[in-house]
Amino acid sequence: MPIQTIEPRRLYRQIADQLRGLVERGEYAVGSRLPTERELALQLGVSRPSVREALIALEVEGVVEVRMGSGIYVRSVVPGTPARANIGEGPLETIRARQMIEAELAANAARQMKKAQIAGLREALVLMEQEVAAGQMPTRGDRLFHLRIAEASQNSVLQRVVAQLYDERHSPLFEQLGSHFETAVSWTKAIDEHRAVIEAIAARSPEAAREAMTTHLSRSHDRFTVSIATSGTPARTPPAAPRRKVQRKAA
Repeated sequence: MPIQTIEPRRLYRQIADQLRGLVERGEYAVGSRLPTERELALQLGVSRPSVREALIALEVEGVVEVRMGSGIYVRSVVPGTPARANIGEGPLETIRARQMIEAELAANAARQMKKAQIAGLREALVLMEQEVAAGQMPTRGDRLFHLRIAEASQNSVLQRVVAQLYDERHSPLFEQLGSHFETAVSWTKAIDEHRAVIEAIAARSPEAAREAMTTHLSRSHDRFTVSIATSGTPARTPPAAPRRKVQRKAA
């Protein structure tokens, strides 16, 4: 058998593996509730976003169930079942990467975009509004908006990077996270943030465009980090299982 390339495991995957191991060993019984995200983050010595991604990964695998307004409950687990390797990048980490790149691309667009290109951004915004009005996720208009800003750079590498990062939202992990937190209300807020980016670009203000894009993606990140235990309508809560300590991991 040829030697295989060794890839470093993502932090959220390390957290998910440890939590799955606790479930397999019976530390958390089927139907019991896991500690809160905050408690797990403190015990593991990692950030809450990393814990959030790990829990969503376990939900995709069918190990846990996310009950908005109630918490995370053990669903089932088959000992020895391998984790899904191709579950995708961490959504929150992807958004942070996009923020670093696209903020500068927005500033550049404020310097470079012609009137016709700015009109193209407004068309993308209208498409988003139409998609939301039709009860759809406005991802076609959203993707078009961000790619048109990248196109103003006239750099094919940057355009490809923006497209690839955006398309991460179609990964199982990102889609599962979105199923809990993306709504018509959240997308309406995102559309308003897009509009602020357009106005800053139209005003030829690189600083304002950079700030508007940074704000938009920061708020997008925050919309995915609302506490599961307090968002939504509380569900009936089964008796909580005893809280177990988990091994601390280096961040």
